[in-house]
Amino acid sequence: MKTETNGNPEKGICSSCGLCSIQEWPMHESVRSCVFKNGWLGKREKKLFERERKLDNPEEMRFGITLERFLAQLKKPLNGAQWSGIITAIARAAFESGLVEGVVTLHRNDKSTFFSDPVLAMTAEEIDASKGNKPVLSPVLRSLQEAVRKKLKSILVIGAACHIHTLRDFQERFPYLQQMDIYTVGIPCVDNVHRNRFNWILERMSKSPATACHMEFMPDFRIHIRHTTGALEKIPFFSLPEELSNPDIFPQACMACFDYLNCLADITVGYLAAPFRRDGKKQWVLVRTAKGSRLLDLVEDQLERYPEEGEWECRDAVLKNTDQIIAGMKEQKAAYSSKRKMPVWAGHMLAWVLGRKGPKGIGFAHYSVDFHLIRHYYYVKYRCPEQLTLLVPRHVRSIIQEYGLPL
Repeated sequence: MKTETNGNPEKGICSSCGLCSIQEWPMHESVRSCVFKNGWLGKREKKLFERERKLDNPEEMRFGITLERFLAQLKKPLNGAQWSGIITAIARAAFESGLVEGVVTLHRNDKSTFFSDPVLAMTAEEIDASKGNKPVLSPVLRSLQEAVRKKLKSILVIGAACHIHTLRDFQERFPYLQQMDIYTVGIPCVDNVHRNRFNWILERMSKSPATACHMEFMPDFRIHIRHTTGALEKIPFFSLPEELSNPDIFPQACMACFDYLNCLADITVGYLAAPFRRDGKKQWVLVRTAKGSRLLDLVEDQLERYPEEGEWECRDAVLKNTDQIIAGMKEQKAAYSSKRKMPVWAGHMLAWVLGRKGPKGIGFAHYSVDFHLIRHYYYVKYRCPEQLTLLVPRHVRSIIQEYGLPL
């Protein structure tokens, strides 16, 4: 079975991380460091932590190796930030303290608030302008070219798991970045889309796609879309058109991702285990390395800390969906219906019930990680089986077996 590609067909599966577009070194060297050439975690995780994650530790299997995990929010949330703005605060503090000379990050594209442009931020204003979610494939690493040309000695890179995996491998394998001190902030990331697909998807979600300016999949089992009018639109997952459940609308790179929580970053900041509140700004912080601790120290006095919440168990919630997940990955339909899977009012009722009775906090993070690992395992198994051995880390197989599912 030939693997469908995104981008240059010689690259194979491609997340458009941006490294291959840099002219300071040969493209084939960038390709050699691609996570889809080397696999997720495994040897790379062992090199970073001097061990692989423990298969007898259920939390470490899902969330990766950490020094500490907790909930937090900025005492003074940043206007325009996706949550309270912890990542932006870390980046700004790292720059203003002199720890780094520049920040490799993203700005919003002038033509669309959802699209992004890679940037090497070298002022506080440029760092502040990087706030917010950009839910499309983004060539973050392209800005390494400017950092190299400016001969920077220290940088902070903010990226998804595919960026951080590729960056760590490239820095170790080739001389171009070996003298550069690199800090990394990871964002949890899944289900991004190509730019040329995004508007098509948004039009099928929102009643007013032209005014949409922010979108996020939330723990209340709804998609929240903010509009330039100030309105907040909520669409239950269960009421989306069937055609949005087609795996082929997502990049193959995202469907073949096995590091939802960015486990090679020095520090990961997201919202997944934070309890859902209407006015909540809490974020989930996972400190993984000594460098991550140093970044955290820079903003410690700006944070309010909270312990993790919620019950761990989510087995029944996961198993309710596994048959449908496996069938959806195995069967490539000729056509998907444009009709909603259930009426919006019924979807809101189901979301309300699950919001009260379903997994919350740490349990929701457990559920979400397992859901995506199972989905992606069967996607690779049925859509690109020749990649199965390379891409799937050993802990994923252990999780599949926990649920009694076939390997």
